[in-house]
Amino acid sequence: MSKITELTEELVNPILEDMNLELVDVEFVKEGSNWFLRVFIDKEPGVDIEECGIVSERLSEKLDELDPIQQNYFLEVSSPGAERPLKKEKDFHNAIGKHVYVKTYEPIEGMKEIEGVLDKYDGESLTINVTIKTRKKEVTVPKEKVAKARLAVTF
Repeated sequence: MSKITELTEELVNPILEDMNLELVDVEFVKEGSNWFLRVFIDKEPGVDIEECGIVSERLSEKLDELDPIQQNYFLEVSSPGAERPLKKEKDFHNAIGKHVYVKTYEPIEGMKEIEGVLDKYDGESLTINVTIKTRKKEVTVPKEKVAKARLAVTF
């Protein structure tokens, strides 16, 4: 994790605790010629635009005081959306019974992209029920092999 994302987490966590919100993720990425500092927040049953605005204003003040980012950037505070990333232990436990998408570092049973219902998570591995054509199959993915995981929207 970069120093910028770590510092942003340190700065935003007290703000979120004060507002009973949860930090989902922080990313600092370059897209085209622009840099974006993105902070994803959530709560049950979801965050609204007003809460995102308040967090953005308060975090922006703290970032302006410290001025830790040399390049120009855009600060974005938002909900993680329907395809929320799964990063923390709590995220995986909360996703049990839900449709997930998992990308792995190396093939698991011939697949690097696995989509299905997360049946179990024990801290070491994920058990996902997948449907391949008309056949149902249970796939176990070791957590250390997970490159990316998120909730998945199904139609």
